[in-house]
Amino acid sequence: MSDTQTGGAEATRNVPVDWEALEDAFENNAPEVHSYLHLDTGEVLRVVDGIADPEMHARIASDTAYMRVEPVSSREQYRWMERFIPMVEDEALRERLTRAIDGKGAFRRFKDVLMSQATERERWFAFRSERLRVFMEAWLSAHDLVAVARPVAAPAVAERPPDTAPISQELLSGRRGRSAESLRKSLREVAEALGARDLDKVLAFAEFVKARRAARGFTQRLEPRVGEEEGEADADGDSLEGPDQSNPSSSKRALP
Repeated sequence: MSDTQTGGAEATRNVPVDWEALEDAFENNAPEVHSYLHLDTGEVLRVVDGIADPEMHARIASDTAYMRVEPVSSREQYRWMERFIPMVEDEALRERLTRAIDGKGAFRRFKDVLMSQATERERWFAFRSERLRVFMEAWLSAHDLVAVARPVAAPAVAERPPDTAPISQELLSGRRGRSAESLRKSLREVAEALGARDLDKVLAFAEFVKARRAARGFTQRLEPRVGEEEGEADADGDSLEGPDQSNPSSSKRALP
C-alpha cells in the first residue's frame, strides 16, 4: 500500500502514528509548549519556548514534513472531569471531586483526590484516553491522514541533506539519550538525598505513573487494530494524569 492514496478528490496519507506520544501532545495545552507530528515517521516532537533554539523551532514550523498538533482546550478537558464525576459510585468521593474542580487549580486538585483511589484513578485514565482518542482521530481525518500500524524497526527514511534531516527530541532539548539503567541510577542517587516525607511523595507519584500506563494498555487492548475487522482486539498544564503541564520540563518525554 502506498503512503499516499486517492479517495475521490481528496488524497490521504498513511502515517505510522505513535499514539501515546500523540495523546500526550493533545493533552498538553500549555501556551509555551508546541507539538509537531512528523508525517514520515509518526514521531512527535515537543518544542518548549525558552528551552529550544528559536531557529530550530522556526525550521520545524516551516517544514512540510511536520504538522502542528492542535491540543484539546482546557475548557473541554474540564468538561471531561464534570462528565466523569457522576460515574463515580462512592458518594463521598463524588462530593470530594465536585469540590476539587471548583475554582482555580481544579485540574491539580482533581488529580490529587484520585491519587489514593486506585480503582477510580484507572477508570479515569481509561475514560480520558477514550476522549482523547476521539479528538485525535477527528484531527487526523480533518488533515486527510490515515493512522497505520507502526513497524517494529524504525522506518527507513531516504537520506536527506543535514539541514533537512528529521530532528530528534534529544537534539531539540539539548540532551543526549540515556538508557533506562542510567536513569534508574540517577533516581537512586537523588533518592538517597531525600527525607522520608519527600520519598513518600516520589513513591506515590511513581505509582501514579505506573497506574496510568497500565490503564492506557488496558484501553488499547480493547480497541480494534488499525485496518482489521471490528471486534478484533488490539494487542498492543496542569496535567490531569501526570506532571504539571505548566512546567514543561516535567514532561515524561525528553509527550490523544
